[in-house]
Formats: sequence, C-alpha cells, structure tokens
Amino acid sequence: MSDRSYFVPLEPLPDGTERFQPSPHTMSTWADDMQHGSPPSALLARALRRLEARPDTRLSRVVIEILGPVPLTEIRVRSWIERPGRRIELVVAELVAAGPDGSWRAVARGTGWRLQTADTTSIARPADPAMPPRSGERAPLPDNTFWRTGFVDSVEWAWLTPFGSPGVGHAWGRPEPVLVEGEPLDPVDRLFLIADTANGVGTKLDPVHWTFLNTDVTVHIFRVPSGDWIGVSAETSYGPDGIAMSSGVLHDDAGPVARVTQTVQVRAR
Repeated sequence: MSDRSYFVPLEPLPDGTERFQPSPHTMSTWADDMQHGSPPSALLARALRRLEARPDTRLSRVVIEILGPVPLTEIRVRSWIERPGRRIELVVAELVAAGPDGSWRAVARGTGWRLQTADTTSIARPADPAMPPRSGERAPLPDNTFWRTGFVDSVEWAWLTPFGSPGVGHAWGRPEPVLVEGEPLDPVDRLFLIADTANGVGTKLDPVHWTFLNTDVTVHIFRVPSGDWIGVSAETSYGPDGIAMSSGVLHDDAGPVARVTQTVQVRAR
C-alpha cells in the first residue's frame, strides 16, 4: 500500500474499466470504513478530463453525485461521452464498488461539460475577490480526532479563520499524496481534492454534536488553477428542516478559479 498516493492502480478489466485500491489517506472523517468525498471526486474528475482528451477543450463544469458510501475496498471507474460535439461535449464517469452481497453497484457519478477553448486573455477577470494569502495570521484546527484522520490529515492546511467563526471561512490546502500512484498530480485533480472540503471550511457546526454530510459537489471552473495550493472561501446556509447548502469560491495564488456548491444533510448526533 502506498504512503504517497490516494489510489493504487490495478490491472484494468478487458473492457478498459479502470480498477483502483484506495489507500488509508482516502478514509472519511465520519467513519473508518468509507472514503472521504474528496478522493473519489478527484478520481471521477480525472476520468472526465482524460476521456478521449483533446488539447483544445477542457472541463468547465463538473457535478459529482455521491450515491452511497464509497468503501475502502477495490473500486472501478468507467467513463463515456454522453453528448459528443466539436465545441461542446458532455462526459460522464461512474465509480462502482462491491456491496455486502458481492454485487457491484454505482456509488458515485460525475458529469462534466467540456468546452472548446479560445484566446480571451484580453478580457479575463474574476468576479470574486481574492482571499487572504497564506502569509497572514493562521488559526489552529480544533484539537480533536475529527480533523486528524484519513484524508483531512493527508492535506497540509493553512486555516486563516477560526473554525466555526461567524462569516466566511477561509483555508488553504495542499494535498501531500498524489491522486494515483505513478502519476503527477494534475491541476484539475488537485482542485477536486480540495473542493469537497468547502462544507467543512464553511460549517458553523461542531462535529462532536452534529453530522453534516454532503450529497454532491458542483464546481464551475473558469480558470485552470496553478501551483500546489488551493484556497477555499466558503460558508454554509442552514434551513429549518435538516437541509443546508455550502457555497464558496476556490482559489490559487493568483486569485479565484472556480465556484463550488454542495447540498448538505444535517443531523444532531
């Protein structure tokens, strides 16, 4: 098992379906027998961007749907082009895992719009403000095991606002392992390793007393990030009936690169 990757590739199936063994770095903060949402999200984004990739297109919007707990056992990924096109393509990837009865079932799915690119450097501008730099004053993570296990512990963090404080939460993250053993970490994969953490960065709830699991991650990417760090500016809105929404902006050192939203189910422990 690799100490330097989230997934170890296995021999693919004859039909081209990819197989992976997750490492302990993928473990969720909520349970020790399932994966955190970030590594599977990044693995699906990897499949979407690699599928019959063309140098004149890139992912612009990706939706990750979490269909059930992703186990810490072998997982498989297949992908296909749902809507082909010269300028606009809809691509789909599905992650499957064996259930308790041994049958394979879908546990996560990703869809992405891949758009043809063009030179618009002269009009490029972000609509959102840049978040504070990492060189500013940092806030410590709470001293409990929720923030010291599995995936969360595999990321180098620079928290700029105290956990749960009023207003927008700000944190920078740098994943230390690569996504797939033997492959360099692609900028889009790095973005999705951090995107799913917006729910945690923006929450106002103490995980000792509440659970707040997201069912999806939607990311609109208007600029491909650069560098090793991804910044998250996020906040969560809570409804009166156990349903919440996390929303935020993702950044690199040059400024905003994407917006992220998540549907969150909230329950008292």
